[in-house]
Amino acid sequence: MRGTIDGPLLSRMIVHAAASISAQKQQINELNVFPVPDGDTGTNMSMTIATASAELRKKPLTGVGAAAQANANALLRGARGNSGVILSLLFRGFAKALKDRDTADGADFAAALDCGVSTAYKAVMKPAEGTILTVSRLCARRAAEAAQEDLSVEFVLDEALKEGHIALADTVNQNPVLKKAGVVDAGGKGFLVILQGMLDELRGMPMPQGPQEEDAAVQDHADFGAFQTGDIQFGYCTEFICSRDTQKDPEALRGFLSALGDSLVLVDDDEIIKVHVHTNHPGKVLEEALTYGALQTVKIENMRSQHTELLEEAGQAAGAPAPQGPAAPEKKYGFVSVCAGEGIAAVFRDLGVDRIVSGGQTMNPSTQDIMGEIDRTPAEIVYVLPNNKNIIMAAEQCIPLAQGKTVVVLPTKTIPQGVSALLSFDPDASQEDNTRAMTQAMEQVHTSQITYAARNSDFDGFEIREGDYLALSESQLFGTDRDIFALLGRLAREEHQQKAEFITLYYGEDVTSSQAETAKEIFTAACPHADITLIAGGQPVYYYLIAAE
Repeated sequence: MRGTIDGPLLSRMIVHAAASISAQKQQINELNVFPVPDGDTGTNMSMTIATASAELRKKPLTGVGAAAQANANALLRGARGNSGVILSLLFRGFAKALKDRDTADGADFAAALDCGVSTAYKAVMKPAEGTILTVSRLCARRAAEAAQEDLSVEFVLDEALKEGHIALADTVNQNPVLKKAGVVDAGGKGFLVILQGMLDELRGMPMPQGPQEEDAAVQDHADFGAFQTGDIQFGYCTEFICSRDTQKDPEALRGFLSALGDSLVLVDDDEIIKVHVHTNHPGKVLEEALTYGALQTVKIENMRSQHTELLEEAGQAAGAPAPQGPAAPEKKYGFVSVCAGEGIAAVFRDLGVDRIVSGGQTMNPSTQDIMGEIDRTPAEIVYVLPNNKNIIMAAEQCIPLAQGKTVVVLPTKTIPQGVSALLSFDPDASQEDNTRAMTQAMEQVHTSQITYAARNSDFDGFEIREGDYLALSESQLFGTDRDIFALLGRLAREEHQQKAEFITLYYGEDVTSSQAETAKEIFTAACPHADITLIAGGQPVYYYLIAAE
């Protein structure tokens, strides 16, 4: 039985744990009770620890304290979603307890687990029972008891895991939502998968193989200097939606576009044709598209220009010096906003946002992603708008990481809250007054959303089938339907919409302009006293985001 661990062994244990949770992330995702497409727990925890795995593969660290600290630093910057942030906090405390140690025995390991639990509990505002916190706490408690019986790390970790599985099984009784769904907590399950991976490495068991190994080897970001701008064969990323006004076969369009470029994706139904293609002749592409029907949306991006800009940002352009730290302040206030969809990003830019972090539901950005945009914002005080409840904790981890800047995270949970907060900003006011005003403003807007069910579920009295349209009111399930317009009609008659003076409908990338106009007509008829605005948000996942003020 393995008595102690050193730096190289702890590094291998983390790498093994990352492979283990990557192999099981979908099973963990499926434990999520709410059936909306989400930045799911398994995915977030897997991507978070994969960052640490990649870091620990780079260089050998002889001391267990140094390896634990490198792991904690990577987890902090790679943390995604609430579950990823809590995981990073557990290992941050773990590293603190092992600081400057060359090796660790079972008692040291147990103390590190306990310190990790304390760190995580202190950081969570209102810790709830029946979560990853409960499971980790009971694991640490049993580890301390086990260390009194046997000082070997293997014995202590094994005993902690046994207690953890008992605690995980009990989460279904501690959380009413889990109890009704009959599942255990996803975060707690993910934590045990990680501990099991660490134990498996101690015991010399083979690491899970397959796609997860490829995932672990993926870099945090693309190396844009690996090829030259001139290597881009087709320079314009061209996307459009056109209506089907003629009898022409879309397959003929596919053949025409294939001869003009690459990366072609063409989908069609009875009403529209949607195309993505890389080409050197976007004009010819659109001219041909017009022979099929009227253009509804068009987006053309010069990929060569984008590549040059990325090289410059990365300090990799020929002769360009490497960036030295954060951008120097040029003004007092700056803004970083998280969002997805070109239309929504344009709204934020029009309201004065300096940097956009691409992300949201299903693609929670990491702390490092957010920190990078904070660094690029040339301001003394940088406000961060997460615009998603599962991103707030990752954003808050940036506050102590900022160098030479003050970072203020406004806890915006939705896109409309972020927009409302910006509208109340006063560049001449103090930080305290602005923070107060923006916080009050975001609390005045009511957000509704239309998305779809990612899985079958029986939730809160609703029998939900995969593919149903779901209406959410302030993140609470409002209703379901197979007819999106019927669901929009019911939502338009909801109390908050009826009392609103202003209603804004942001329609997503899978909604045509004619469908969006129909939605606007539904709200106009149901809310005659409200000023209704329709905006092409282009957001994924959500067909409609609805702000009522």
